[in-house]
Amino acid sequence: MEKFVIEPMKGFGEIPFGMSLDDAVKILGNPVFYEEVSDLEETGNRSIYYEYDDIATNIYFEGVTKSVAACFETENEDAVLYDTKVFKLNRAEVIELMRENGFKELEEEDEDGEHRVSFEDAMIDFFFDGDKMTAVSWGVLVDEQGNII
Repeated sequence: MEKFVIEPMKGFGEIPFGMSLDDAVKILGNPVFYEEVSDLEETGNRSIYYEYDDIATNIYFEGVTKSVAACFETENEDAVLYDTKVFKLNRAEVIELMRENGFKELEEEDEDGEHRVSFEDAMIDFFFDGDKMTAVSWGVLVDEQGNII
């Protein structure tokens, strides 16, 4: 994958939300690790987790009839969000960047030694250890047929 562009509600670089698992593998190759979790409690859906160490990114594919890209989690320090290398930002700068781009539903919480900054209207979470960003996770909702809700 050439560009590591985080696009809330759209995808990550060349992999849009809703892309089939097979098409994503054509672009990224086989993952170094994968795991399938059937019947997620909250939706009855199926989730498949693919780990790509070479790009420091995990992809979650969801859907029973068709598995599609539904969530990304990256620790890739080259990741860009709104033309900004997001891992160079502190908590206040992330909040400002998201608000400048129209997202308002902010929630913050400390959990397991990390501070999480979430924008529910973008379905995106930023994780911090002190002032250092450690990961970004974003996604969409997918039904059992693999359609984005």
